[in-house]
Amino acid sequence: MHIPDGYLSPITCIATYAAALPLWMIAFKKLKEQLDETTLPLIASLSALSFIIMMFNIPIPGGTSGHAVGASLIAILFGPWVASLCVSLVLLIQALIFGDGGVTTLAANALMMAFASSFSSYYVFQILKKKSFAPYISGWIGIVCASIVLTLLLGIQPLIATVDAQPLYFPFGFAITFPAVVGSHILFFGVVEGIFTGIAYRYILKNRIYKGASA
Repeated sequence: MHIPDGYLSPITCIATYAAALPLWMIAFKKLKEQLDETTLPLIASLSALSFIIMMFNIPIPGGTSGHAVGASLIAILFGPWVASLCVSLVLLIQALIFGDGGVTTLAANALMMAFASSFSSYYVFQILKKKSFAPYISGWIGIVCASIVLTLLLGIQPLIATVDAQPLYFPFGFAITFPAVVGSHILFFGVVEGIFTGIAYRYILKNRIYKGASA
């Protein structure tokens, strides 16, 4: 799901950084408010877990790949701002050290996998939190929303950056990108993320690992 360098036009990269920078600043302040001796170990552990599961990329038809993210679990436990910053830091490390996702596209990757996934998961969980299936649906919707943002970012490239009708960056429009990316996340990766979120959340709840977690 990570967008590498060269897939997005410069104007898209600038626009995504302009959108992400103020969000990162707010998220940093929110994280500072929640960090203490009880939350720090779990937030760090869940961020590490997010890092690990994102490293397992599974190829899908259409020339792209997908993976679980882990943003939903952090979001329903600590809120969407904390989850967004944690996943953004994971994406930064992956881009700088492992080349998984680009530096110019870091903000775009953060907007979809960190912010879109965390906020959609959090609010869906808040609506359904009295239902036992709330964490599963929350995980599913989070990664599906991320895939929709990914599709929008990639699908507009042939519309905004062409020379002699030839696309300069990502060459496929919405008609190809949407079913290849969103369809696979609805049917497969969203299910994986939902199961992961549900099982991990229930484990944390059952073992009283974090007192802020609620049924």
